[in-house]
Amino acid sequence: MMKKLIYNIGIATLVLATSCSEKFLDTENLYEKSLDNFYSSPQDIEEAMSGVYNAMYTGGVHSDEGIVANLLSDMMLGGGGPDDKSAKNVDKFEDPEEDTYRDLWVETYNGVTRANAILEKVEEVDFSSFFDTPEESVAFKNQTVGEAYFMRGYYYFRAAKFFGGMPLILAIDDPRDAPRASFSETFAQIASDFKLAIETMPSINFNDIPTSSYGHANKWVAEAYLAKAYLFYTGYMTNMEGQSTSDLPLADGGSLSKSNVLAYLDDCINNSGYDLATDFRNLWPYSYVNQSAGTTVLPWAETEGLAWVGQDGHSPTFGTGNKETMFALRYSTTSWGEGQKYNNRMPLFMGIRDNSMVPFGQGWGWGTVNPKLWNQWDDSDKRKVGSIIELGNADQGTAGYEADKGDHETGFFNKKYTTVQHPDPDGVDGVKGMFYFLYDMNNGDPMQLWAAQDYILMRFADVLLMHSEISGTATGMNRVRVRAGLGEIGYSLEALKEERLHELAFEGIRWFDLVRWGDVNTAFDDAINVRNSGIDAVYKVTYRPETKGLVPVPETEIRLSGGVYSQNPGW
Repeated sequence: MMKKLIYNIGIATLVLATSCSEKFLDTENLYEKSLDNFYSSPQDIEEAMSGVYNAMYTGGVHSDEGIVANLLSDMMLGGGGPDDKSAKNVDKFEDPEEDTYRDLWVETYNGVTRANAILEKVEEVDFSSFFDTPEESVAFKNQTVGEAYFMRGYYYFRAAKFFGGMPLILAIDDPRDAPRASFSETFAQIASDFKLAIETMPSINFNDIPTSSYGHANKWVAEAYLAKAYLFYTGYMTNMEGQSTSDLPLADGGSLSKSNVLAYLDDCINNSGYDLATDFRNLWPYSYVNQSAGTTVLPWAETEGLAWVGQDGHSPTFGTGNKETMFALRYSTTSWGEGQKYNNRMPLFMGIRDNSMVPFGQGWGWGTVNPKLWNQWDDSDKRKVGSIIELGNADQGTAGYEADKGDHETGFFNKKYTTVQHPDPDGVDGVKGMFYFLYDMNNGDPMQLWAAQDYILMRFADVLLMHSEISGTATGMNRVRVRAGLGEIGYSLEALKEERLHELAFEGIRWFDLVRWGDVNTAFDDAINVRNSGIDAVYKVTYRPETKGLVPVPETEIRLSGGVYSQNPGW
């Protein structure tokens, strides 16, 4: 699927590129695709939509949402080796490089431009000749338009969480020198796009969506993201800007209330077909490594009877069926010629530094885990050991861990996104990555390209937790707790915060929760004892409240704007 997507991206990019050139000849172009003759068939739409999704991938590692959001959070330290200064600078809220996050900005507008093209061109197209019934034709068109609205909203939301107000370009011919909209104007557009996506896309139960469509957004995903945008906007305005609000504005001047958003979440919970996996730990690839290896290489997983649900929806090639993952960034086992852009870099960059063990392989050692999380986490919560690798533990396959290989060592790494491997006599150092076998890799088996693990952007568990937070009720939160082996409790915001921390740890969500709650101002008060390449040290981050939880706008973009953009406060 990934290689097909990459091919389609080339087609879609070509369309957008060639459409910008002048038309020197009056004769009809019969051989090349352009904005005049494209978007007229389902195949055209598939190729164009692949181009839209391609903007989810960023070349620069610090524009990778998961990596940068985890480094910014309080539960992951900078880590790495002495030369990994960029990770440490992000972690310390410093930005010595003027374009640290530029790829995130650039890909935002690649995605927005491609979505705009679909929205404008598909409106006039009749697809009925490609389908057996008018109803099928209408459903296809509605899915296409709704998906484009969702993806445009998604890109603006992804960017606004980091940068704040963004230039709003909503049509192919809109001027590219538009000024940055305000924070509220930007979120009004995000909310409107998500709302239009919900109203346009068909209400197809997840169990009836074919595996071939897995990875595409749908109505239920849009409902979940609208709730996420609601929580971030109302929290940010209330706790960071001091402008208390419980409404999310819309671009037409209206707004969405708490009850409006809850109705969307109720629809998603009751009608989508998504559900919690039976065991939280089965969401992550380590739960499959014994099956892949054909022998027990992770004793704990064998003892606990873990069985991976897989990452291809309800009918996966590997695993028992995943009904919890709603939206994910899909990765592949690419070749060096395609670089690491289409490979999940979190397992590589946030894997255990300079230790190749079985079943957990090596990485660059970024994002060591704050020991405070381990120490305050109830041992009876299955998510504790299900989320954190405890080094030096034979039951976890880490008895052979050699310390003092990197900085900010704490004895803990994340278990959700890390290299998973097992013995193979033909592999370098006698091991190969699990995904090498699952996907029949033919790229020479370089360790740096092993990670074809999906990066999960939205899980059904998050939907349940958002419902509890917005409604102030414990029902959704307790469904998540019971799945983790814990008892039911009454609702409080503090209890909800703890559940989000434990359920969603290391999934790139914690940072944005801290910001919207206003907790970012005190989250970094503690000093932490660490080892820096063999030397005892104290880790301490000084958060700068003047930044208001935002990262700097890339200086290159400010220069290219001719002074239209201003830099974010504190940078």
